This record gives sequence, structure tokens and C-alpha cells, in this order.
Amino acid sequence: MSKVIIVTGASRGIGFETAQQLADRGHRVFAVARSAGPLGKLQGLFPEQINAVPADLTDEHSVGRLVEAISSEVDGVNILINNAGVLINKPFEELSLDEWRAQLDSNLISAVNITKQLLPHFNTKGHILNISSMGGFQGSTKFPGLSAYSVSKGALSILTESLAAEFKDRQLAVNALCLGAVHTEMFEAAFPGFEAPVSPEEMGSYIADFSLSGSTFYNGKILPVALEDPE
Repeated sequence: MSKVIIVTGASRGIGFETAQQLADRGHRVFAVARSAGPLGKLQGLFPEQINAVPADLTDEHSVGRLVEAISSEVDGVNILINNAGVLINKPFEELSLDEWRAQLDSNLISAVNITKQLLPHFNTKGHILNISSMGGFQGSTKFPGLSAYSVSKGALSILTESLAAEFKDRQLAVNALCLGAVHTEMFEAAFPGFEAPVSPEEMGSYIADFSLSGSTFYNGKILPVALEDPE
């Protein structure tokens, strides 16, 4: 059965590939990101299945317009994949407060904002999937330069556990995947010269699969998905 799925951070990398994978399987995908150009390219690949909806997920009014646009097109939403995020690789003493806020806004507040406003529109037995990082997985190897990123992703993981408890009576599952190194543009910019062991296409396929079936077996779980951490 075709599902209605929202993928944030869909203009490139993992989000771009995840949206393609889901559309290719016949699902209705609303692809969300700030950049309208890349979203238009994505929609062009699957014009019958993908709707490009540019939005700033850190802004309440922008997300309000996004939710209104989606709810006018469909009766309800089955899956939300909170994939939007940013990574700044910089030593702690050099990170400005604005750079801390930028990562917290993109990696945490964006998920809070869209989840809260979309809540009345979820269908029964919906699934919220937060894309976290091994940097935000308790006990994992931590790396210099990723303090703010890891903290923001760790907060996203705790949000996952908290919302699973909050939404228990709504039959709405919430899980998080803590990804290891994936060779995206964002990864290349943060770790120049390092070759990640997993491609965006491979991870996009895995996330698409989990978003569709993971809520059958998991709720409130923080699951590591990694071969190794960058060194």
C-alpha cells in the first residue's frame, strides 16, 4: 500500500537518495529543504511521486506553511523522516555561539518544529524516524572538532526516546538511526581526504527500508548503523 512520507534535508546526500528510493517503490514523497533548485531536480526524476516543498525548518511560520501545503494535498501522513542537518568541523575553542546555535537549530530544533506542527496530521500507526549520528550515540568514539555536532545529535537521540513516551497513546512510533560515516557532500566538506565506507545510495536504501518497516519492531529505540567511525 502506498504511504505518504515526508523527507527533510532532501536536496542532497542521504535525504536525496532516500526520497528517490521511496518514490521508486511507489510511495508519495514530500521532499523538504531550503534549496528549491535541487528539490526541483529531485521532483523531475519522479514527477508523479515526489512533491518538492522548499521550507526553512527552523522557522515556525515557514513550517506552518509547509504543513498547510501538505495537508491540502493528502488526508494524512504515514512517515516523517527528520534528516535535515548541518555539520561544522571546528575545534571547541574556535566555535562561535552562532555556530553552536546553527547546529542545534538544524539538527534538533528543525525536528522539534516540524514534528510538533505535523502531529495532528499523522495517520494511525505512523512512524517518525530521526536521523542521528554515531557522534550522538552514548559511549561511541568522539572526535575533536565535532563537539557541537555530537551534542546536537545526542539531543536528537534523547528527543526520540522522550517522544516515544509522549506519543505512546497515539500509536505513533518514534525511532532514531545513528549513522556512521557516509560519503556525502557534507561529509567531504567536514573531513576532506577521508573516504567513507558507505555511499549515500546505500544508506538511502537502508533508511527507506527502515522507515517503512522499522516501527513494526521498534519504538523509542536509538540504533547504531555504522561500520566504523572516521579516524
